[in-house]
Amino acid sequence: MKSKSRAFWDVFRNGIVYVAAAVTMLLLVGIIGYVLIKGIPELSWSLISSVPSVIRGVEGILPYILNTVYIILLSLLIVLPLGVGAAIYLTEYAQNKKLIRIIEFTTETLAGIPSIIYGLVGMLIFCQRLGFQSSLLAGSCTLVIMTLPTIIRTTQESLKAVPESYREGALGLGATKWRMIRTIILPCSADGILTGCILAIGRIVGESAALLFTAGAGKVVADNIIEAYTRSGATLSVGLYLSAFEEGNFDVAWAIAALLLIMVLLINSAARIVRAKAAKKQ
Repeated sequence: MKSKSRAFWDVFRNGIVYVAAAVTMLLLVGIIGYVLIKGIPELSWSLISSVPSVIRGVEGILPYILNTVYIILLSLLIVLPLGVGAAIYLTEYAQNKKLIRIIEFTTETLAGIPSIIYGLVGMLIFCQRLGFQSSLLAGSCTLVIMTLPTIIRTTQESLKAVPESYREGALGLGATKWRMIRTIILPCSADGILTGCILAIGRIVGESAALLFTAGAGKVVADNIIEAYTRSGATLSVGLYLSAFEEGNFDVAWAIAALLLIMVLLINSAARIVRAKAAKKQ
C-alpha cells in the first residue's frame, strides 16, 4: 500500500505531465489556427497566379511558388542518389567500424549546424568560388548539403530494419551482393527512403536563411526551367521574409505563411502515413 506522501507525489507528477501536454497542444493549435485565420482570407487565385509588379500595382506570389518547386526538384535529383548511395555503402559494404562511426558522427553533426552557416558557406563556395552567382542552382546545391544527413540517416535505419535472413537467403541462392541489394533490400526499404524524401522536402520548403545568401530574392518568372536555375529567385519562405520585413506588405505575408503552413502539414501527414504503412509491413 502506498504511503500518503508517495501517492501525493505520484498525483503531482501526473498533473505536471498533463499540464505540460495541454500547454504544448494549446500552443500548437493556437499558432496553426492564428496563421490560418489571418492568412487564408488573403489567399486568392489572382494572388497565386500573378507576377508582382509595382508599375501595374499587381501583387502575386507565382514566382515564389515556381522557384520553390524548381529548388525542390533539383535538390532531390541530386541528394537522393548521394544519400541513398552513402547509406548503402555504410550499411552493406563498409567493414571498418571506426570509419562508420566517424561518418555517422559527421552526418549527425551536419544535421545540427544552423542554416545560416550553410548559407554563408554556400555563398562563398557556390556563388563566388564556382561562379554560380546568386541563383537557384547555388541555392539547390546548398540545400543538398543541408538535407543529405536526413536522407542518409533515414535510409540507413530502413536498410538495417530489413531482416538478415533476406540477405542470407539471396546470397545462398547465388545472387551477387549488388543484385541482392537492388532486388530485395532496396524494395523492402522503399517506405523508409520515401519518408526521408518527404522530410527533406519539408526542410527545403521551410528554409529561408540559407537561400537568402545563395538563391537571392528575384521575383521574375523565367521563360524556361533551364534559365530559371541560372537566375536569382526567391522561394515562398524567402518571399514571406521580403513581404513582411522589406516591403511591409503583411497581407501577402500572411497569405504566404498560410500556404507554407498548409504545405508543411500535408508533408508531415504524408510522412506519418508512409511510416504507418511501413510499420504494418514489418
